[in-house]
Amino acid sequence: MSVVIRKIVTVVEETLREMGQAVTPPTRRAAAIAVIENPFAGRYVEDLDPLIAIGEELGELLAARAVKALGIDGSKAHSYGKAAAVGENGELEHAAAILHPKMGAPVRKILGKGAALIPSSKKRGAMGTTLDIPLGHKDAAFVRSHFDGMEVQINDAPRANEIMVAVAVTDSGRPLPRVGGLTIAEIRGEDGLR
Repeated sequence: MSVVIRKIVTVVEETLREMGQAVTPPTRRAAAIAVIENPFAGRYVEDLDPLIAIGEELGELLAARAVKALGIDGSKAHSYGKAAAVGENGELEHAAAILHPKMGAPVRKILGKGAALIPSSKKRGAMGTTLDIPLGHKDAAFVRSHFDGMEVQINDAPRANEIMVAVAVTDSGRPLPRVGGLTIAEIRGEDGLR
């Protein structure tokens, strides 16, 4: 089974000022979102392998689009995250099947690394539901300046028999971070934590 995509939306957010302060260089984050048909909508299915394969396919497609939207080489990405929202005829396990077993490997391949777990969220919602994509540094989870999130919404998705799937990447941390923690210069990138 191959993914059936109704639409793809790409969003780039660039912050130039925060609390009256210039953000230099501006912080940028991009999300690529696919609205797909849920092949298991409205029924219980024990074997979710087809959705796991769809997750692998979407990981590559969406990560590549998000990186392209930022105009950077994948290895220059700082943070990443993923999220999915199933329509009312889906179940959370459909989102989990897409996001977890195989989506991460192609995302990491596009980004050139990714020692840390990819933060994720999943939910059920109607058309226009907001998808909150958690973000964390791709190589070191303890980099507090990169604890963040990106909110996206598509006015006509997900429909009852659809799933909205997103991958987000950044070229920086939050604007004007100042809560301490591990710095970019201190990252070892070996265990995914530090």
